[in-house]
Amino acid sequence: MKFVFMNLMSYRDLPEDFTEKHKSVYISIPNSLYDPEKGHEMYNDFIDQYELAIDLGFDGVGVNEHHANAYGMMPSPNIIAAALARKVRESEKTALIVLGNSLALYNPPIRVAEELAMLDNITGGRLIAGFPVGTSMDTNYAYGINPAELRPRYYEAHDLVMKAWKEREVFHFNGKFNQHRYVNVWTRPYQDPTPPVWIPGGAASQETFDWVAENDYQYSYLSFYGHEFAKDKFEKFWKRRQELGLDKNPYKVGFVQMICISETDEKAKEEYEEHVNYFFEKSFHVSPEFVEAPGYRTEKSVRAGMQSQYGTESAGAKLRAGLTWEQMVENGYVIAGSPESVVKQIRKAVKNLHVGHFIALLNHGSMPHELALKNIRLMGEEVIPHVRDIWGDEYEVQNWPKIEQKPAVQKA
Repeated sequence: MKFVFMNLMSYRDLPEDFTEKHKSVYISIPNSLYDPEKGHEMYNDFIDQYELAIDLGFDGVGVNEHHANAYGMMPSPNIIAAALARKVRESEKTALIVLGNSLALYNPPIRVAEELAMLDNITGGRLIAGFPVGTSMDTNYAYGINPAELRPRYYEAHDLVMKAWKEREVFHFNGKFNQHRYVNVWTRPYQDPTPPVWIPGGAASQETFDWVAENDYQYSYLSFYGHEFAKDKFEKFWKRRQELGLDKNPYKVGFVQMICISETDEKAKEEYEEHVNYFFEKSFHVSPEFVEAPGYRTEKSVRAGMQSQYGTESAGAKLRAGLTWEQMVENGYVIAGSPESVVKQIRKAVKNLHVGHFIALLNHGSMPHELALKNIRLMGEEVIPHVRDIWGDEYEVQNWPKIEQKPAVQKA
């Protein structure tokens, strides 16, 4: 098993009456609610949390990309990744996973190829490149990309980035959205020819499954409604791979799960319940008008009934509404309790979904820094050692850097 720590970097100090006075945490939220002094403290806390996860030997740390919101304060994942790169390089085993960049938002996408190649060089070949399409809120509303052009832009940008990494001579690129007389990425990635590629998403559509299979990428399902809600999505993924004549290696998929750990089950509820509620009620407070611009979903996804997980229209939000803490744990929205309880729940989730990459969310909503550090430490010291062997040697680890420990970079 590979265990990854990811931090959404939610703004943890929205006002008590936020949901009554403001219709959405995305797009329309006024930045007058943002306090730069508190932001200074939060960003440094978040980086401290990442560094603790690296020190504890998490297999990876993941960063992502969101815009115009208080749900995830990471508009540039590459900046946070750069802040962590040297720490990753000097660790024994940790990989750096950039779960964003949303390729269609970059003009030109060559910038992504250049910056990720830099990160791969700094870390000594420990980078994983994630290329999400991006939510409609981030891409269509915050950045103004025509929803009808979003996916064509995404696929063209992907092709340009991959060719820029693989080619060893200057070439020209004449696409519909990108025209370049000279493409010449310096530096090229440390990993030859490219870093492993993950495709994060929240819709789990067949066309994504097919494209991931065609390119031999990893698919990461990003949901905040837990492993029980995700079960049918993974069943469809594995069924489609079977139809395509492909194997069932669990390292072809990853899954995001909220986790809360304390000394006992009762203490976990006492310490974390208010912060998980804050996340679902405030950090996840999205107006339906911003959830999905017309044309964002493809015809195939519309026919299949695929919807965004964001907003009050989603099935997950409807199911979660009014649930008690005990019901959220029972239904898998949150894996929570003592280390022993969490180990049992993780084993169940991993086996049910058949996943090899487990992305742990350990900082939720309004959670104070010290509690987040406690959660990360308990995960690293009391849980991961007891679940790392779930797949044993049954499957080959795939879509992961071939990490070799090298001498530390000499300081001047």
